[in-house]
Amino acid sequence: MFGIFPFANTVVLSFTNAKPLGGAARNVGLRNYTEMFHDPDFWTAVKNSVEYALVVVPLMVMLPLMLAVLVSKKIPGIGFFRTAFYLPVLASIVVVGFSWSWMLGENGMINTLLKDLHLTGRPIEFLTDPHLLLLSAMAMTVWKGQGWYMVIYLAALGNVPKELYEAAEMDGAGAIRKFFSVTIPGVRLTMAIVGTLTAIGSLRVFTEIFILGGPTGGPGGQARTLPFYIRDAALDPETGNLGYGSAISVALFVLTVGLTLLGLWLSRGKEGTR
Repeated sequence: MFGIFPFANTVVLSFTNAKPLGGAARNVGLRNYTEMFHDPDFWTAVKNSVEYALVVVPLMVMLPLMLAVLVSKKIPGIGFFRTAFYLPVLASIVVVGFSWSWMLGENGMINTLLKDLHLTGRPIEFLTDPHLLLLSAMAMTVWKGQGWYMVIYLAALGNVPKELYEAAEMDGAGAIRKFFSVTIPGVRLTMAIVGTLTAIGSLRVFTEIFILGGPTGGPGGQARTLPFYIRDAALDPETGNLGYGSAISVALFVLTVGLTLLGLWLSRGKEGTR
């Protein structure tokens, strides 16, 4: 009930011209959806969200898996590295965001280091160039989230039969060959689940862009993602249109459901091939 009513209310609002500060709302039919498909700012937000997913999902699927393989070794001191890789997960996204903003600023740690090493003559615009801003936010997302998925992969690796590794070693397989011929097939289902969860999370990115790029979503709003644009379109006190923002929310919901169904289909397919 707590999820159905807000969703149904959003769908209803998407066919109206409701304002964020209240007032009488009237039905406008499909006008909001027509405006949405002809809105260049909407397609910019879609492009940014899709690019975000295309970069983050492969990294978030593979990097935590490789970390899990490394920290699964039973050697002295490995517990320290498990803890170190997981610590970013425990930190608040706001704290992480401000830390990255400080590091990536024009006078931040990274630009200062690059200038001291004479690798650049002027500061790199990590936070003011739309493309670099998106890449910076992607890097922050991967850095903060990889520890969580590393733990998920550690659990999955425990279910891969050790006999398969022993058989591969008898065939003369090295570490890389065992990773691709034994580890990856053994955790395919988990990889599909991680990919689906990461894709959904990538479409919902807001805080990273807001903290690194400011309330405008970068210069001219060129780094805004769909959730960011929903806020701007729906909740601006002067120009906001709650009905239009709701229409974009419905589009985001459809895109998210489509990715979820695709992930479930892939998961079933991988499970059927095991």
